[in-house]
Amino acid sequence: MGQAEIMRRGASDSGQAELLFDVTRLAGRLIDGKRPTGIDRVSLAYLRQFGTGAAALVRHRGRWVQIRGQAAQRLFDALCGETETAARLVRTLVATHFVAPRRIRSGSILFNTGHSGLDEPSYGAMVRRLGLRPIYFLHDLIPITHPEYCRAGETARHEIRLSTMLATGAGLVVNSEMTARDLTRHAEERGMELPPLVVAPLGTEPLPLPAARMREEAPYFVMLGTIEPRKNHLAMLHLWRRMLETNRAETVPSLIIIGQRGWECEQVIDLLERCVVLRGKVRELNGCDDDTLAAWLAGARALLFPSFVEGFGMPLAEALALGVPAIASDLPVFREVAGDIPDYLDPLDGPAWQRRILDYAMPGSVARDAQMTRLRHYAAPGWAEHFRIVGDFLAQLDRGLAA
Repeated sequence: MGQAEIMRRGASDSGQAELLFDVTRLAGRLIDGKRPTGIDRVSLAYLRQFGTGAAALVRHRGRWVQIRGQAAQRLFDALCGETETAARLVRTLVATHFVAPRRIRSGSILFNTGHSGLDEPSYGAMVRRLGLRPIYFLHDLIPITHPEYCRAGETARHEIRLSTMLATGAGLVVNSEMTARDLTRHAEERGMELPPLVVAPLGTEPLPLPAARMREEAPYFVMLGTIEPRKNHLAMLHLWRRMLETNRAETVPSLIIIGQRGWECEQVIDLLERCVVLRGKVRELNGCDDDTLAAWLAGARALLFPSFVEGFGMPLAEALALGVPAIASDLPVFREVAGDIPDYLDPLDGPAWQRRILDYAMPGSVARDAQMTRLRHYAAPGWAEHFRIVGDFLAQLDRGLAA
């Protein structure tokens, strides 16, 4: 059975199995007025690809409610930003269907692409009780491999998420070979069997080509992503302070930080809000739409990506796809995404970052020009290839279940 048939076979009311999307996280964040994170953007890409003819699953206060037919399509359209009053529509649709919930069909394929609810032991129990076949998307194991960069208690919650995936998953999709290796090691260490798994690199949603670049008197660099400890903003801010204290201000480039404020980043926020030395040279933009983001990124001397650990690194792919060079940490997953195109540095080597930044800021930088030459050969990962891999995987699972 082909990909399209698998995804749309539940469109009728014949009582056969269908495709369910767990959209609880997407709906909750939209209602709360929160902008999509990287995880949310993956979920939205899956909705756009497979949503036609599918049903929605929303969980609230222990109840699992299915939304089907035209109501599901209206919900998906709202979640994907295709309505002007999306949050109000989502709230109305969810409330209406909670009054008279429909029975969820046994054997249905359940997509959970955002880790939502998997840290609740009841999730796996409900999956078994309803006879569902879950396909889980695992973004990373960072709370387990690097707990020091996560909220307190997140390691225990992620352990439960992975146990749910391993114990109940009909199939797992991961975003990189590194994530696959980490998950395999995790399962082996705990004596758990690994469900069928496929590696499907994330696609890059092209940023809009800016009509004009942002006007900035000095050369500038961009950091893109949520402000959180593993992104290493603190080191870059201290580096900028040192450059400003040891060089004439006019010779120091600017730094544009684009991203929402995350957790346990008080020192970064203190520097952004209270450090007099950084004023005028470091700017924070935490409510940036894609057009503004693309305009800032397009004019940057480079994207700075000094993370200690990443599950994939979407900003790196987005920058390169826009023709913007990158200076990045030397992480295996970055080399999966970008090959040898960026300049890679140890995230702890502050002097090396300073030398490279000052070099890239100069007109006619040899190092930057060399990367721009390498960049001509970059082919951004696409969603079409991602979903081809996932579609083949689903077809293989379907054949196995039918055998």
